[in-house]
Amino acid sequence: MDWGTELWDQYDIIDKHTQSGLDLVEKYVKFVKERTEIEQNYAKQLRNLSKKYSPKRGSKEEQECRFSNHQAFLDILNEMNDYAGQRELIAENMMINICIELTKYLQELKQERKMHLSEAKKAQQYLEGTYKQLDNSKKRFEREWREAEKAAQYAEKTDQDLNATKADVEKAKQQAHMRTHIAEECKNDYASQLQKYNKEQNQFYFTDMPLSFNRLQDMDERRIKKLAQGYVLFADTERHVMPIIGKCLEGIARAGTNVNERNDSVVLIEQHKSGFERPGDLEFEDYSQGINRASSDSSLGTPKGPLELLGKNKNKTFRLFNKKSKLPSSSLSPFSTTPTPSPANGPPSPKFGRDPLSYCLMEINKTVKPRISSFRTLKRTPVDSEGFTHLPPEQRRKRLQQKIDDISKELQKEIDQSEALGKMKDVYEKNPQMGDPASLAPQITQTAQNMERLRGELNKYESWLAEAGGRGDSIRYSTHSLNNNGAHNPNSPGAISDDTDSSQAIYTEFDDEFEEEELAAPIGQCTALYNFPGSSEGTISMQEGEVLFVVEEDKGDGWTRVRRNNGDEGYIPTSYATITLNK
Repeated sequence: MDWGTELWDQYDIIDKHTQSGLDLVEKYVKFVKERTEIEQNYAKQLRNLSKKYSPKRGSKEEQECRFSNHQAFLDILNEMNDYAGQRELIAENMMINICIELTKYLQELKQERKMHLSEAKKAQQYLEGTYKQLDNSKKRFEREWREAEKAAQYAEKTDQDLNATKADVEKAKQQAHMRTHIAEECKNDYASQLQKYNKEQNQFYFTDMPLSFNRLQDMDERRIKKLAQGYVLFADTERHVMPIIGKCLEGIARAGTNVNERNDSVVLIEQHKSGFERPGDLEFEDYSQGINRASSDSSLGTPKGPLELLGKNKNKTFRLFNKKSKLPSSSLSPFSTTPTPSPANGPPSPKFGRDPLSYCLMEINKTVKPRISSFRTLKRTPVDSEGFTHLPPEQRRKRLQQKIDDISKELQKEIDQSEALGKMKDVYEKNPQMGDPASLAPQITQTAQNMERLRGELNKYESWLAEAGGRGDSIRYSTHSLNNNGAHNPNSPGAISDDTDSSQAIYTEFDDEFEEEELAAPIGQCTALYNFPGSSEGTISMQEGEVLFVVEEDKGDGWTRVRRNNGDEGYIPTSYATITLNK
């Protein structure tokens, strides 16, 4: 069934129906546009939310990300940011695949509809013009035939009139004959126009209008099909990103499962462990012995306070508190000088007064109170930030080890650069047309100076680490400052004048004697996405799906250094694999 056959007389209905279809397409485009705006605003709000709760660089929150629960929250924020990106992708795809496409198609449909309706309108106007000609011809034929009848009746009446002359009768007959002839011509013209109109009408109703209506029907069906595809795209656009959104949600769930409360406690301990030993019991200071003591025995000594007892610790860390107090020399305290001894068998010291027991209690209070103030003066002590001597022993060892690792990495980069410059110089010497070898001299000199400087810093920090009781196991470079006996060099930077635990020197010497060149520890894993032949020098081949260990991450040149289980190492293109680094 088609419109041209069944709806041949419903021009206005077809006109309204096709216009209603175009209005629906336009309405759907506006609907999708508003949907994309909602998605974009939603994505923007999600990004702002993630940014709002993300830790600032160098802030306290960023430092706490080493705890699994803080890191899990950071992972959730990252996943929400990726989720927002998928919402933006939905909005972008809807705008491109639905709004822009349908808008362009809508304009084409409007032009096509206008053309078909215009053709139908022209055909109808032509038919109406033909009908007007027919009607005019008919009216003329009717008028002329009446005039001819009147002229015939007048001629007959004149012929029967006895008083009429022969000339009058002849004139009336000629007039009647002329009118009859004109009427015949009008009759023939009317018949011709009628035949023409019937032909045009048949052409209009059976050919022209059905053709235009069928074209409009085809246009409307194509519009409906395109609109249905837009409906499907509305769902498919979001369905295509659902796997990625599902991965984002899985990442959020994984962040929750990765939280390890026990590990967070261990991290807190490792982060803030000072390495100090607990203070021992306070000794009883018997001030009454000095009252009746003979001068040959000894004089009254300075009572030892709690901080002096803590100073006996092997770590020697509390030596910062053993400075002399600025209190007047007349007051007896753990930070005052030793009082002058009393004469033998003489009277008690004036400081005791008449009540030795009260004096002893007063001096005990004086002995304990300075301990609190001494902790406050610790902040005013000059801090050696370079050697990290202001930190507790455990934290100092960690910071020194971290510094050594950073310097080792920088030194390795300088060594790699030096090797690259050396190879480039060899190439220039063999092929002068490629470049001047002398032009590389400044860079080679600067690299050598950087290497020398970094080696000096490495030796300095490793000597400090050895003094702090660490092993100093830096990557590939272990240049402890030790003498022949395995003891620390007293002239090395940051050396401590106090006695150090001899076991640390023994461990250090043992490590230096048996240190061997080992393979660099893997920093992650990677899975090959494509096959790579590895035909170039320094590269390694891999097959799709093969899992390799990452030894050195991409330094910005597009290559990553990897290793197989059998020990084979080489470089692969970074874009050819998915890389996961250890946290």
